Amino acid sequence: MKITPAFAVVLMSLSGGAAALPSAQAADAVAISSRTSADYVRPRGPDGSPRPETYAFGDGGYWGGPLSDRTIDRLKFTEIARDIAGPLAQQNYIPSKNAGTTKLLVMVYWGTTIPTLGPQESATLQNVADAEKQLQIAYARQVHRGLGKGEEHYEWDNLMAALMAEGAQESVRDKADGLNAMLLGYDSLWDSTFGAPSASPLEHERRDMLSELEEERYFVILMAYDFQLMWREKKHKLLWETRFSVSERRMEFDRVLPALALQASTYFGRDSKGLVHDEIPVGHVDIGLVKSLGPVPEK
Repeated sequence: MKITPAFAVVLMSLSGGAAALPSAQAADAVAISSRTSADYVRPRGPDGSPRPETYAFGDGGYWGGPLSDRTIDRLKFTEIARDIAGPLAQQNYIPSKNAGTTKLLVMVYWGTTIPTLGPQESATLQNVADAEKQLQIAYARQVHRGLGKGEEHYEWDNLMAALMAEGAQESVRDKADGLNAMLLGYDSLWDSTFGAPSASPLEHERRDMLSELEEERYFVILMAYDFQLMWREKKHKLLWETRFSVSERRMEFDRVLPALALQASTYFGRDSKGLVHDEIPVGHVDIGLVKSLGPVPEK
């Protein structure tokens, strides 16, 4: 990507206050994964808070899901940036329009993952079950009634074909799950649970992880590069990245994004030490005690 002094920068007007909480139906967990480079260290003030760092936004682009979704499809980059600028400001990241002094280029990617079919939803797995049933029927006919001699060989071939198809689909599904794991920041959990023994705690963790990876999830990825190095020397140096996502079930992306970004902001510029799950607070309105104003006079 070419960086010039005229590089598009999201200006101070995009920074806002604390993000409003969504009116979610129930508390939902946002998955967060954050990493920093070995040489990225934020200076701290006397009170322990991080010193301000300036940044400019870059439009990484929208990754659309398999289905139409008006709550995310219609959003523009400036709207996404506005909802992220407030949480960034809470961590003392300050937007800048001065290319000569800006420290970070924060690239923003957002979208919806493509779900994969779990074993219980697999059409080829159903084909395996059907083939097994037909093979059993063929054997029963031969053994108990002396009918259909040779029929079991035909059904056995069907079963082998179904098993091969299921194995191929499992391989494709595993690859798709692995790609989603890398995209969403689940890769450390993916690696640590690979080959987990049956019925072990690690296997339960992997099953929980797969149930999340195989559903549609809204996601946002922030990748913060050294702006000066990129602008002056055209070199890419990633200083930190934060990936956060949530299941799209019962969610509307445009309404939940401010709360997601606020929840993930704790990890901006920090290492989360792997994947973490935080609950999104449920928004509510307290109307207080209802009081009667008495009878209303007729007009």
